[in-house]
Amino acid sequence: MIYAVIIFFSAIELNFLWLFGYSPDMQDIKNPNMAIGSEVYYADGTLIGRYYKENRSPVEFKNISPNIINALIATEDIRFYNHNGVDVYGFFTSILSTAKGDRRGGSTITQQLAKNLFETRKKKSQGIIKHVPFIRTIVYKCKEWLTAFKIEHVYSKDEILTLYLNTVPFGNNTFGIKTASLKFFDKTPDKVTPAEAATLIGMLKATSTYNPINNPDRAVERRNTVLSQMLKYNKLSKPDYDENVKASLGLDLSYVENEGQGDSYLREAVERWLKKWCHDNDYDLYNDGLKIYTTIDPRMQQYAEQAVAEKMKMLQNRFNELWGKKNPWRDLNGNEIVDFVQKAEQHLPIYALLQKKFNNNTTLINQYFEKPRRMKVFTWKGERDTTFSSVDSIKYYARLLNTGMMTIEPSTGKIKDWVGGINFKYFNYDHVNQAKRQAGSTFKPFAYVTALDNGFTPCDKFTDQFVSIKYMDEGKQQVWEPKNATYRFTGREMSLRWAMGASINSITAQLTEKVGWDKVVEYAHKCGIESPLKSVPSVSLGTNDVSVYEMVRAYSTFLNKGAKIDPILVTKITDQDGSVLQEFDLKTEQVLSQETAWLMLYMFRGGMEEPGGTSQALWEYPGLWKKDNQIGGKTGTSSGFVDGWYMGITKDLVTGIWVGADDRSVHFTSSETGEGSHTALPIFGSFMQRVYADPKLGYTYGPFPKPWVKITKEYNCPSPRIDTDSVKTDSLINPIDTTKKLTPDTVKTAN
Repeated sequence: MIYAVIIFFSAIELNFLWLFGYSPDMQDIKNPNMAIGSEVYYADGTLIGRYYKENRSPVEFKNISPNIINALIATEDIRFYNHNGVDVYGFFTSILSTAKGDRRGGSTITQQLAKNLFETRKKKSQGIIKHVPFIRTIVYKCKEWLTAFKIEHVYSKDEILTLYLNTVPFGNNTFGIKTASLKFFDKTPDKVTPAEAATLIGMLKATSTYNPINNPDRAVERRNTVLSQMLKYNKLSKPDYDENVKASLGLDLSYVENEGQGDSYLREAVERWLKKWCHDNDYDLYNDGLKIYTTIDPRMQQYAEQAVAEKMKMLQNRFNELWGKKNPWRDLNGNEIVDFVQKAEQHLPIYALLQKKFNNNTTLINQYFEKPRRMKVFTWKGERDTTFSSVDSIKYYARLLNTGMMTIEPSTGKIKDWVGGINFKYFNYDHVNQAKRQAGSTFKPFAYVTALDNGFTPCDKFTDQFVSIKYMDEGKQQVWEPKNATYRFTGREMSLRWAMGASINSITAQLTEKVGWDKVVEYAHKCGIESPLKSVPSVSLGTNDVSVYEMVRAYSTFLNKGAKIDPILVTKITDQDGSVLQEFDLKTEQVLSQETAWLMLYMFRGGMEEPGGTSQALWEYPGLWKKDNQIGGKTGTSSGFVDGWYMGITKDLVTGIWVGADDRSVHFTSSETGEGSHTALPIFGSFMQRVYADPKLGYTYGPFPKPWVKITKEYNCPSPRIDTDSVKTDSLINPIDTTKKLTPDTVKTAN
């Protein structure tokens, strides 16, 4: 029997016939690699940033409070100083306890270290035997025993405790006792009290369940269990126990941790992008030394960020001049929201803790929020040191406008730039694919593509007139009577191209009624919108919330010959030695006919070429109009000028931009200040001028593509003030010449 056990352990150690997977050798034990950070690169191979844990930097044993050591040993391994890595007695008693219904672990601290630090259960440590459930568990446990014996042979007990406390996870990407004590108590590990030490050690049982921020009651309950263990094993005196068991959690969340190098919207976007891949392939982005290569062009990213900074600074000045010292948080009738700040306070993570701490005493809670503190704040002139209360800070940041911007090359599916906001340090929320806002008129093209794909032509005419549409919503009869942006109806008969180019609400509403709003929702989803859309007549006017990412993806379908794409942000991932783990290729699905897709590009040109076209503010950017260049696009503005959008299309690229305040009650007040043509469109114009001015990027001037197939539908139907617009025009010959009458001096834009 003894020989069989020896042979079995030897087979595991040697990975006999690749059955058992790799086991850490003595060299691994002597030189533990606690974490190998991953790196993310631009398309040209230059570094964007790294993923690593600042809290992996070790803290020495002498700088760890005895309270932490005592709490750990009393809770996890009371016989720690009496075994050599494996507590046989503790293992068998845990089996007996489990059999009696009292589940408790039998792993020693050294075994837990073996699992955490040397990853004895990761895929790379698994062999063929991983497919046999019961045997697999036995092998895992035996491998941990072997590794634990090696650890005990190399390190002293104090060194083992130090290694363990420097590597153990506390949840929420928090590793190590140093960062945990700073994060929850703003204290270094040598300063924590017995109660604080018990809270931290108590989390190790289940980091989410006993998280003191999210589950304070459970955290207190678990903390008191740890304190009881400390009392039981004489690690804490009775008077100290009585004092600490009654203490409040005493969290101090003022410490700001830096979890990585090169923090940016782009770096965070790549992390979200890879979350499923890492899970499915059993990789840890912060530990496994991956090298991630993105599609982002560094120069285009720079130009996008420059355009955002230039125009958002200007927009913020405009906003500040508009509101002056008045509070801008208003309802759509212009009335100030009197409890705005109070509600903002209640949404802060610390509010629930303050309620508990002060027993819902609103006076004390208000005093906390009104207490002045020194802090740094974001300004368009750089960081500024100031003294603000929490109330001051809420009011200050609520007034700041933000943005989201993304560009795709539809033919390859590659995302070329990604700007998630105005400043990542102060605004972590990504406005490209995390935030969703009402799309306004940028959603209208989905009504028009539905029409073109179901029998209509760009030349079909509707009258700009009052519209009243009856419909059922949740079993109730409703009536929708949309207004135009100008609040008047001209009575003019207009082609669909003219109506879309000038963004006429009344005609879009009539068209939606003709094709059916359910059908519009179907086509929006078909083109690439993934957010749920409420199917009502107003859907075509952009009353649903969508992301910049979704809109850019959906618009790319038109430029990509009717093929929907799965945008690519990462091209390949390698390990730290350069071996390719996976490459990512473009995936497409044909969802529109090539004729419909081309006709939509022709429709988008109407924003520049039709009378009152809403893209015509782009004439103000002379760097866009060379060599017969053509640009299509669509502006969008939600009700009350809350959200401003611009979707721009060139022969090679699709760019989407959103502008607005993070809180929807903060907004502009007029079309002259708040329409998408005055907020988001200028960012596009500034960006594309920079792109065209850089020949190394390879994006040249030129007209939209010729028809990919024979166009069977009528589309050449000039509107007033447009001379001609023929197939010849779309075939590379002077497309702009046909609209020379539209100049910056004669153009009047609308939404």
